[in-house]
Amino acid sequence: MPSLARASGGMAVATLISRITGFGWKLLLTAIVGLSVIQDSFTVANTLPNMVFELLLGGVLASVVVPLLVRSQDDPDGGQDYMNRLLTVAMTGLAVGTVLAVAAAPLFTWLYVDDSTGKANPELTTAFAYLLLPEIFFYGLFALLSAILQARHVFGPTAWAPVLNNVVIVATLLLYLVVPGEITLNPVDMSEPKVLVLGIGVTMGIVVQSVVLIPALRRIGFKYRWTWGLDSRLKEFAGLGLWVLGYVAVSQVGLVITQRVLTAAEKGSVSIYANAWLLFQLPYGVIGVSLLTAILPRMSKSAARGDTKAVIDDLSTGSRLSTVLLVPISAVLTIAGAAVGVALFSLGESTVADGHRLGVALAFSAFGLLPYALVMLQLRVFYAMKDARTPTLIMVGMTVAKIPMLYLCGWLLEPANVVVGVMLVNSLTYVLGAVAGQMWLWVRLGHLRNKKIVSLIAKTVLASAAGMAAAWLAAEVLVPDGVQGAGSAWATLILQSLVAGGVAFGGLALLRVPELRPATTRITRLVRRG
Repeated sequence: MPSLARASGGMAVATLISRITGFGWKLLLTAIVGLSVIQDSFTVANTLPNMVFELLLGGVLASVVVPLLVRSQDDPDGGQDYMNRLLTVAMTGLAVGTVLAVAAAPLFTWLYVDDSTGKANPELTTAFAYLLLPEIFFYGLFALLSAILQARHVFGPTAWAPVLNNVVIVATLLLYLVVPGEITLNPVDMSEPKVLVLGIGVTMGIVVQSVVLIPALRRIGFKYRWTWGLDSRLKEFAGLGLWVLGYVAVSQVGLVITQRVLTAAEKGSVSIYANAWLLFQLPYGVIGVSLLTAILPRMSKSAARGDTKAVIDDLSTGSRLSTVLLVPISAVLTIAGAAVGVALFSLGESTVADGHRLGVALAFSAFGLLPYALVMLQLRVFYAMKDARTPTLIMVGMTVAKIPMLYLCGWLLEPANVVVGVMLVNSLTYVLGAVAGQMWLWVRLGHLRNKKIVSLIAKTVLASAAGMAAAWLAAEVLVPDGVQGAGSAWATLILQSLVAGGVAFGGLALLRVPELRPATTRITRLVRRG
């Protein structure tokens, strides 16, 4: 079994490139069409395949499949028959669900778009939805093939495949630029070349992301055979899957309300939220996802052996590494949020005001980065123990708390500030989820070394606060006029990132935080290798 540091470190590099290229095409799209009705309509439609996929099998595949595949490796055939049966059932369900989802595209638009405001165009959203919803099947195929590889501790191909997806989308946007014509809103013409190029091209990116994993499967000796029939473990999979689907369904209720609140707010709010959420997730995607992907097979083996101590060790290690790496990054995003937004989103058709609004939303929500990572880690612990019910109950509580706060944002805030409030609500919800999850695991597993984690959080917050204060002071002295445009935004961003990050991590070193050593060792190795 590869070491946790080596496995997660290798994935972190691939994930970083994936997130950068993914963010790059979002910037390119914004530069081409601006934070406009067209982008809002495309963004809503582009969330639909993910939403339906999660409702069908996405949450199940991402959570319970890897633990079950790890356990099946003790079979005489190494789990080959179980994997074949699982693939057959899952792909059949995905194919049927994809066809039904494409047929229901207008219904999804009705759910997500408040057509009384004109901030997102329902007809254009539906046109894009018809072209993008076929992605559902290929999202599922990618998740299934990734789970098989990860259960065998093969992480590289699944980490690099999204990079190819992003390259295809960038090529699609460049083609969009040179294709003649314009996207019209009254009336909307689905056969318009730019609509077809954008919709089909983005879908092809997901197709490429999926099929590129097939050579890696062949290298580990996996050969798929269409195999029907249910056994006891597939029935167990179905039982766990129902609870996970409940989790996803409840979370989607919150997402639908979020989209409707945003489409009723200031023009461009949906796109600003999508990009702010993408930036929010970037550090977690590089650090948290890489760590969780590497830790889940280990944790599943420990849970299968009944080794509670090893499960707690992995939970504690993941929590502490997430804390020491993500809290300083939260500090940087909080102090430099406005600069981030203007630096990245005041290009082409976008305005400085739009970028500033995005950056403020990011700054107000940055404190939720660690709670978000902890919730994701806690979910993996529950699923490794084959407990899919508890995460669903926690999500019910989070959503019940979230929905009233979302509506309050729409009622109490100015339309331009609704997106800031929505991002803030997201982070508050994850704080509640992290506290509830930790308490539940304490009841279930016993001593979780919470004092050690809380002490580390306190030290990290102290060092990060010092970094924020130093960054604010440096900007006041060296950039006294503040963020006025892209140039000053980049200067402020670079200055505050270096100062806040340097002081925060330097403070952790002075406090002799032992969890800092694995991270710095890994970074040093990567620099030397480069």
